[in-house]
Amino acid sequence: MATTKLVMKLVYILLILFTFTVSPAISTSPEGCDSGSDNPCVDKAKAFPLKIVAIVAILTTSLIGVASPLFSRYISFLRPDGNGFMIVKCFSSGIILGTGFMHVLPDSFEMLSSECLSDYPWHRFPFAGFVAMLSGLVTLAIDSITTSLYTGKNTVGPVPDEYDIDQEKAIRIVGHNHSHGHGVVLATKDDGQLLRYRVIAMVLELGILFHSVVIGLSLGATNDACTIKGLIIALCFHHLFEGMGLGGCILQADFTTVKKILMALLFAGTTPCGIFLGIALSNIYRDNSPTALVTIGLLNACSAGMLIYMALVDLLATEFMGSMLQGSVKLQIKCFVAALLGCAVMSVVALWA
Repeated sequence: MATTKLVMKLVYILLILFTFTVSPAISTSPEGCDSGSDNPCVDKAKAFPLKIVAIVAILTTSLIGVASPLFSRYISFLRPDGNGFMIVKCFSSGIILGTGFMHVLPDSFEMLSSECLSDYPWHRFPFAGFVAMLSGLVTLAIDSITTSLYTGKNTVGPVPDEYDIDQEKAIRIVGHNHSHGHGVVLATKDDGQLLRYRVIAMVLELGILFHSVVIGLSLGATNDACTIKGLIIALCFHHLFEGMGLGGCILQADFTTVKKILMALLFAGTTPCGIFLGIALSNIYRDNSPTALVTIGLLNACSAGMLIYMALVDLLATEFMGSMLQGSVKLQIKCFVAALLGCAVMSVVALWA
């Protein structure tokens, strides 16, 4: 957990330094970009109750989405070790992949290529793709280093020969409860897989939280009632399916009940909190101001890189190369169709949000 907090701080510091580096270019924007829109739908009095509705609706659907996989073990068709659960997981992974490619990354390109930004450097270099690429590589480093740190923290040395266990399939862990001999606990290959699931769940939630804050801030700050009406429905579907993907990862990670509840509430509450923040800043925040475009654009690019990496590498590739799917071509085809369907759902939602 301390490692995750350190990583989050480093990411924020890098974004702040990058923003300050290009701040001279931010300030030289075309005239009129900081002024309000002439759109007749802009009505603060009408927009405010819609924002309250959005908070309640998004909070509810997010809780339903993230909690539904956590109760799947009580449904025979969705047992964690069954084919049905694997198909649902691939569908959820497709949702996360579609979110990165069809929602977050295009928004970043649109913002960082806006006419309200100066020609140099924003129109001379593809910052959105560049930051997303770096974000994917940084996520790889976080994924690898975090796994190594957690493994190293619990690993003492090679397993003694008297335990008659393959060295590659076991880790010797010092413990106090379920001990063999002098407080030695043996962790098999399943424990290593559980460790990977926990790292994946934490890094995935980090990427989703970036995106959720941006969504909430933008929705809370806008006073365009027409836009908010369409966004409420689209974002409810978006968070429902995205929550299913995250909930599946949390279930696999086998956290304690308290940690599961905290991670679920953190996911469900981030966008509503972002909306509250946007409402508080609505008098000074402008969607088309250069500062807002650069800040939100960079955060979106960072989030996109993380989500795309996690969906392709840690979720889909891990499952498709695993023993369960490799042992059945028929199940592979079903899971591929499920992942494709998940991407298709988010592609359709992208028409409105």
